[in-house]
Amino acid sequence: MYPCTDPSSWGPSLDAAVDAVSRGAVIVLPTDTVYGVGADAFNANAVAAVLAAKGRGRQMPPPVLIPNIGTVAGLGMDVPAAATALMEALWPGALTVIVHAQPSLAWDLGDTHGTVALRMPDHPAALALLKRTGPLAVTSANRTGEPAATTASAAHEQLGASVAVYLDGGDSPLGLASTIVDATDPAGLRVVRDGGVPRERLIEIAGADAFAQEPEESDG
Repeated sequence: MYPCTDPSSWGPSLDAAVDAVSRGAVIVLPTDTVYGVGADAFNANAVAAVLAAKGRGRQMPPPVLIPNIGTVAGLGMDVPAAATALMEALWPGALTVIVHAQPSLAWDLGDTHGTVALRMPDHPAALALLKRTGPLAVTSANRTGEPAATTASAAHEQLGASVAVYLDGGDSPLGLASTIVDATDPAGLRVVRDGGVPRERLIEIAGADAFAQEPEESDG
């Protein structure tokens, strides 16, 4: 367990996480939503280890966390203007956007059907790490079917020795998973999971016409 709350002293902790990622190990990191468990997005064995730690199969590939919006161009393609508008307005933040993946990418995230879910987290430690590691395949730090961890200790209770490095950034600021928008449908954007960004905010930014059908009010 490595402390990761103070930028003036978290250097050794980030060093340990970067080292773990570089050797294909699995790490847990704080984000603005919930804690994430992840690894190098371009190391297929490491991604498989992330899925194994969660008890999840290839049919549920992990999202990819990125350090800045400029990374989207290298990982995605045919991104609709409405999706770009959401990224520009809401990143860093609790929004995940599914886009078509660049076909030339040498990675294996699972059964993605040619897509990738991208997010730029609004957390200083996560962004500092991503700037050093590059894109990480990251999903919520919990065993499948269990509550998402909002503390490093809760993540450790569920994932144990399957993780090489735990970065402890304190309580998750939001404690709620990200909103997921699918931007791969030619008919328009689709909200596939409600989360940290309300649907009303999505409509405010992109306009109701940008969606395949106007998002309904969530149940809360």
